[in-house]
Amino acid sequence: MAKRASRSLPRKVSPSPRSVDLAGRAVRLSPAVPAAYDAPLSHHHVALGRWAAEQGGGEGPITLGEARKLIERSFEHQVLGILGGNTLADLRVVVLAGNGAELPPAIAIICDSVGQIDLGWIEQTNVLRNSLFASVAPVGWRAAAYRSLSKLALVLPLFDFDGMMEELSGYYWDGETTDEGARHSLVEYFGQDPEELTLPSHIEARRPDFMLAENAAPMKALPASLRAKLRRLSAAHDALKEHWRQGNAWFFERSEVSDYLPEYEDASYLPPMTTVPFDAFAQELDEVGRIGMETAFFNIAGLCPLPEADAIERWFATLRLGAELIAAAQDLIDFNPAEVLR
Repeated sequence: MAKRASRSLPRKVSPSPRSVDLAGRAVRLSPAVPAAYDAPLSHHHVALGRWAAEQGGGEGPITLGEARKLIERSFEHQVLGILGGNTLADLRVVVLAGNGAELPPAIAIICDSVGQIDLGWIEQTNVLRNSLFASVAPVGWRAAAYRSLSKLALVLPLFDFDGMMEELSGYYWDGETTDEGARHSLVEYFGQDPEELTLPSHIEARRPDFMLAENAAPMKALPASLRAKLRRLSAAHDALKEHWRQGNAWFFERSEVSDYLPEYEDASYLPPMTTVPFDAFAQELDEVGRIGMETAFFNIAGLCPLPEADAIERWFATLRLGAELIAAAQDLIDFNPAEVLR
């Protein structure tokens, strides 16, 4: 679950109507669904209707209401069957109508979680912090696991430490990223005291030991159970990477997001989730997240146009691959070092 969850401001209503809103919310489809699937339909109903008909469950002639319910049940059952076990992020699936060939129907995945991903045992450094009987894993284990979690960026809208530093460079140092450039900006342009400056290296020096890549232990030095979890995560990442871009449920073009959901033009460019530990960088995370909290975070996990009838099958295939990547990451976070350190 995301740590320190928060809620962004309400967004303007998009002119591209949502017809499905899943993951704990009611499913809604236009009532204009005729009994025959090949009759004139709204564009998104054609895309989903043909697929739903292939799933079965509608033997013989059915009424308009029965057709609508069949589409709803089929799509909801399939999506929740794939994403229902996810506890790492609060995800919604939204079907967008588009306007025809120029803008075909599309399916968006939206992340409603805000804050730090709970890193579990990875960020546990003080044995007394949570329990007198807790076990703190060696830093090499924790650093190796933390490094692997960067693979989640393939499916979830999140930023890492480098992303935070890039944002801070605009807030603190007028876009500068080095100590020399930051010092010149702060003194020359902002008139700050040269002896009381906050420089990039000062923030980098506060990183906990598990955030340093050089501390990651090699695979051969890790326990077998941890190696298996890391390999599962890598395999899931590589499998999804093979299906990147076109037809991928977890990919989006930023320009297409604006076409389908113009309210995101006013949103922050910052993703809503992060792997940066809040305990170590609370002030910095508050700084970079301020605009997102005031307007909206860019919380799109994927937006996939469906220009052809069979595109929905590719979408479901990649949805499963992304769900496995999320499940593998959660499995890594749920690792219990005490079972190995006994």
